[in-house]
Amino acid sequence: MVTLAEVAQHAGVSASTVSYVLSGKRSISTTTRQRVEESIRELGYHPNAGARALASSRSNIIALMVPLRTDMYVPVMMEIAIAVATTARTHGYDVLLLTGEEGPDAVRRVTGSGLADAMILMDVELDDERLPLLRGTDQPSVLIGLPADTTGLTCVDLDFRATGALCVEHLAMLGHRDIAVIGEAPAVYERHTGFAERTLDGLRSRAQELGVRLLHRPCEGGYDAMAVTLARILDERPGTSGFVVQNESAVEPLLALLRQQGRAVPEDVSVVAICPEQVAVQASVRLTSVAIPAQEMGRYAVEHLVAKLDGRGTDEVVLIAPELTPRTSTGPAPSRTS
Repeated sequence: MVTLAEVAQHAGVSASTVSYVLSGKRSISTTTRQRVEESIRELGYHPNAGARALASSRSNIIALMVPLRTDMYVPVMMEIAIAVATTARTHGYDVLLLTGEEGPDAVRRVTGSGLADAMILMDVELDDERLPLLRGTDQPSVLIGLPADTTGLTCVDLDFRATGALCVEHLAMLGHRDIAVIGEAPAVYERHTGFAERTLDGLRSRAQELGVRLLHRPCEGGYDAMAVTLARILDERPGTSGFVVQNESAVEPLLALLRQQGRAVPEDVSVVAICPEQVAVQASVRLTSVAIPAQEMGRYAVEHLVAKLDGRGTDEVVLIAPELTPRTSTGPAPSRTS
C-alpha cells in the first residue's frame, strides 16, 4: 500500500506539502500542486479514510435511511438507493445504508456520533417523527418524499398528487365514469405515508372535478388478497370499468383475475398503473402507466445534498412532473346497455 511519504519522495516535496494538497488547508503553488497530484495518480495513492476524517472533521459518508418494511415494494426502494450510492460516489462520498425501523433514534445516532456528514431520508410520512430532529440540527439533510409541512426542509419526490390526477384524467377522457383504485397495503395508509396519501388526494380531487365516481380499496397484494379486494369492488360498484393500481404486487393478480372472469383488457376493463417502467412493460398486458422516476429521485437528492455540504444549497421542494405512457391496457369505456 502506497504511503504519503512515498508520494512526497516521488514528487520531490515534503510530506506536509502532500498533506496540505490533500486537505486544501494551505495555499500551494499551482506547479507544486500539479506535481503532487500527478504522483498521487501514478502511484495509486488513497488517503486513509480514518486519518482524513480526523484531519478534516468530515467522514465523506452520507447516511441513507431506508426502512425496509414488508408492506413496501423493495425493488423501487433499492433502485433509489443504488442511484444515491452511484451519484454519491461521483462526488467523492460513500453511503451508509440504514435499513432498520428506528425512526428518530437513527437520526440521533447519526447526528450524535459523527457517523456521516449528511443524511437522506426515505419512506417519509406526512407527520414524520424524524423531522423535528432534522430541523434541530445543523447537519444537512434531504428527504426523498414529501411531508405535510416542508418548512426548513429540502425534499425531492415525484409529484404524486399530479400523478393521481393524471390517471383519472386519462380514464375519464376514454369515457370511464366508475373507477376503482387498488392501493397499497392498509399499513401504508395507517402510517400516513406521503406518496400514498398524496396520490389518493390527487385521484379524489380530479375525480370530483370531472364527475367521476371513485372507489379506493387498499390491498395487501398477492393473488388471494387481490381476489377478495376485486370481489368487494365489483360487489359495491358492478359498473366499474377503470382501475388505477398503485401496488406493484397486485398488478399480475388483478390481470389474472380479470381474465378468469372473462373481462377483457382493455375491451371491457381498462387498467392504469403507477409503477416502475419495467413492471408496466413486462406485465401480461402492457400497462398504461406513470413511471416511478427512481434514478432521478436518487440523483437529485444527492446533488442537492452535496450543494448543501459545499455551502451552496438552500431549502427547497423539487417535484418531478409525472408522465403517463399509454399502452395496450387502456381503451374506450364499454357502451352501457339499458
